[in-house]
Amino acid sequence: MEDPNFLIKLETKIKEKYGEEAIKHPFKDWDEEKELDYIEQLKKESVVLKERQVKEDKEEHNGFFISKKLITKKSERTCPVCSVYSFSSKDDLYMNRYSCCFNCYVKYIEGREERWEQGWRPVEEEK
Repeated sequence: MEDPNFLIKLETKIKEKYGEEAIKHPFKDWDEEKELDYIEQLKKESVVLKERQVKEDKEEHNGFFISKKLITKKSERTCPVCSVYSFSSKDDLYMNRYSCCFNCYVKYIEGREERWEQGWRPVEEEK
């Protein structure tokens, strides 16, 4: 059978081991000033959490979850002329300027930039 004084004994032991503060009711020293301070802390924490959530917001991209912060612009790595996927940073320059990789630039554009600017593109048989 349970001891009816169990809680009193437990509280006494906690008081002996940890002191009076351990058994005191949390609202005993609570006042209006502490309440306002607590609300201000909650507001600051809310702002921090929202900022963190924006940073950590994930989106599925090709079967992987990537932070939306990293997906700010569409980066096309496949050459529209030869359909080769490129990891080369050298190709970035030519993709931005001519919409093709370095190899296609050398093969079709170098020395014939004016023709390319006018809209000429290689036909399937030429590739």
